Amino acid sequence: MEAAFSSSQCSYEEYKETADWLLAHTEQRPKVAIICGSGLGGLADLLDDKTAFPYKDIPRFPTSTVPGHVGQLVFGRLQGRECVCMQGRFHFYEGYNIHTVTYPVRVFFLLGVETLIVTNAAGGLNGSYNLGDIMLLKDHINMPGFAGQNPLCGHNDDRFGVRFPCMSDAYDRELRALAKQTAKEQCCDGFLQEGVYCMLAGPSYETIAECRALQMLGADAVGMSTVPEVVVARHCGLRVLGLSLITNNVVTDYDSVEKANHEEVLRTAQHRTQDLQRLVSHLIVKI
Repeated sequence: MEAAFSSSQCSYEEYKETADWLLAHTEQRPKVAIICGSGLGGLADLLDDKTAFPYKDIPRFPTSTVPGHVGQLVFGRLQGRECVCMQGRFHFYEGYNIHTVTYPVRVFFLLGVETLIVTNAAGGLNGSYNLGDIMLLKDHINMPGFAGQNPLCGHNDDRFGVRFPCMSDAYDRELRALAKQTAKEQCCDGFLQEGVYCMLAGPSYETIAECRALQMLGADAVGMSTVPEVVVARHCGLRVLGLSLITNNVVTDYDSVEKANHEEVLRTAQHRTQDLQRLVSHLIVKI
């Protein structure tokens, strides 16, 4: 499978080959796609009438190598609404190029998906955030993009979108309002935040100086994913809702003995995952 990604960009025909294979193997025609972050793949377990495809079985699909990411595409119904879930995403730090990281999003577009919900585990930069808070993304800072790692670099295929897409409206205002309303109804509003997500390439966690710099830039949470998929989704015209689970507080004090680690991230995700699942499953029927 990985050999298919030896060149940097993929052609429209390659994306279509994957989409056509999926359309031939399931009768479901989802309008909503969900990308599950670290430890949050349990969302897919809530689906009824499930059909699961391991990534390794899907033509041209990459595979996930990170603990907490199962590595399968699950079609089904959530609260009666057809959707498709990625149990495990792809990361730049796994060695994939930026086009491979975002490969599934264009496949979703060709499947007929209209709305993308992205979830991730993130470190809290905002001092008022607590472990287990859920942050609605209202904006992002694309650090790899600053360094030229933008998934839209290279030839632009107009069948996906325009050459220079707008990103000032990346996170759908109406969907954010629906999420806030749903959180209130489900008694989740006590730990719901709204803020700016910053993506770093990883896999090393941030230094103290980097965390302080990101705070000065206006970032409320930091992680190693999500932004490339959002950029490609908006390029395709998909509506986007982003949710970060604050799984660890970043270290900003040189006298601190705390250290960020992936085990803590997964533990916190497990603790709050049912709340996030409840929020998403009740939100999805309103979209």
